[in-house]
Amino acid sequence: MKKIIPQFKFYKYKYGSELLVDVIELKNIKKFLTKNPTHTLTYYDITFITEGGGNFSIDNQFYIAKPYDVFFSRPGEIRNWDTNHIVNGYALIFEDGFLSSLFKDALFVQHLSFFCSGKVSAQLCLSSELYIRIIQVLHHIKIEINSYKQSGVEVLRALLYEVLMLLDRAYLCDIQTKSENKEMNQTHANKFVELVGLYLEEQHSVRYYADKLCITPNYLNEIANLALGVSAKQYIQNKVMDEAKKILVYTNLSILEIAYYLHFSSVSYFTRCFRQYTGETPSSYRNIHKP
Repeated sequence: MKKIIPQFKFYKYKYGSELLVDVIELKNIKKFLTKNPTHTLTYYDITFITEGGGNFSIDNQFYIAKPYDVFFSRPGEIRNWDTNHIVNGYALIFEDGFLSSLFKDALFVQHLSFFCSGKVSAQLCLSSELYIRIIQVLHHIKIEINSYKQSGVEVLRALLYEVLMLLDRAYLCDIQTKSENKEMNQTHANKFVELVGLYLEEQHSVRYYADKLCITPNYLNEIANLALGVSAKQYIQNKVMDEAKKILVYTNLSILEIAYYLHFSSVSYFTRCFRQYTGETPSSYRNIHKP
């Protein structure tokens, strides 16, 4: 499949002598992608979005690009980006040999967090401070390239290395933050489940449990959807209805008593909720399922 997808190779002699690094404005690349924006590269690419926004995909991973976003792609990965709505940005491109010869490490680039085979995401959103700092370095790279002489290659290597290290640090920090947030969300989800188990007979509102967790109802819904696959409201309703079904089957409490026990405002409201949830009235459910 990749053989029939357009492939772009590094233009090594663009500036006369061989040079394996370049900075290109996205607006100058668009004309090559107008007919078919899907393509692969034979080199490493770090794309910085500066204006506009739209879809950006790398190897079937789809992202929404916006200013301050950075995208990382390795040689051979299938790329596609919205040339109509991503107005401009910069592509920092290079071949790994440009740096590996400096470090005597053929795998230096492949070991970077955003280029390693097990990378979590091809997208990173930069803080405004880091974004400005890196864009300035890109400008310095461009200046060095425009006045390029073979003797100046070490300066270019140093500037490229600075960008890579800044991005590597930011990427690792982003992974750690997301991991910590995931752990916190799971902690909240576990506590929510525990609280519902304790108070479901009396408390049916999302706000009650959100207040107990010291978070907003919207955030609790978001956490529940991620961790439990349903909204917090739906999870509470599921548990209340499950409890109602158990009481109907295993006790002789009247429908009125069950509605009161589960803190419904009226028997009719309890009956309506139960029927919407099970498709049966409480009485018919009891008659069918009670041993």
